[in-house]
Amino acid sequence: MARIGVVTFPGTLDDQDALRAIRICGAEPVGLWHASDDLQDVDAVVLPGGFSYGDYLRCGAIARFAPVMDEVIAAAGRGVPVLGICNGFQVLCESHLLPGAMIRNECRRFICREQRLRVETDDTTWTCAFVPGEEISIVLKNGEGNYMCDDDTLEALEDNRQVVFRYLDNPNGSRADIAGVTNRSGNVVGLMPHPEHNVDELIGTSLDGRRFFESVLQFLAARV
Repeated sequence: MARIGVVTFPGTLDDQDALRAIRICGAEPVGLWHASDDLQDVDAVVLPGGFSYGDYLRCGAIARFAPVMDEVIAAAGRGVPVLGICNGFQVLCESHLLPGAMIRNECRRFICREQRLRVETDDTTWTCAFVPGEEISIVLKNGEGNYMCDDDTLEALEDNRQVVFRYLDNPNGSRADIAGVTNRSGNVVGLMPHPEHNVDELIGTSLDGRRFFESVLQFLAARV
């Protein structure tokens, strides 16, 4: 059985939800601690949502220097799948595992709602169970989810098909309606919506979040 680790930072809120989603989708969830340099031989890593280190300085800027992140960065370089959700996406940007940065929502308010997305690519370890062009519904909740990048970065993202999801109704002002991106290798994905909240009919209006975890399990199974 594949083992997927979930990192808990001080201020993390959605680690238990992510661990539960992993278990529901058929993998073994493994809790990882921010102050440890041991990834416990997991097959993939999830950086969950919340307010790591209270979001002091910038969202994700302090978490980027947690001991566990040195190991996550090294693992990503070896091709290990890494998924950053909301605050986890912010941490991945601060760690330069993903391009771009997050700023305050254009509306200057915290947003919490079900969000429609369009899948842009299935060529990643976390989206290979999706179909490009399909529309999905995933919970969104953030105050600093406004994705920004310069013109050259945006051009590279578009040319290399690194935009993974776009908002159908852009809620926070993100450039080019970007809701999630991937690295050039396709093993690191970050997005602002929360797929771990859409894996069970009791807690979400869709089950679209399951396919994130089913995707990585499909990828890991094919790699064996």
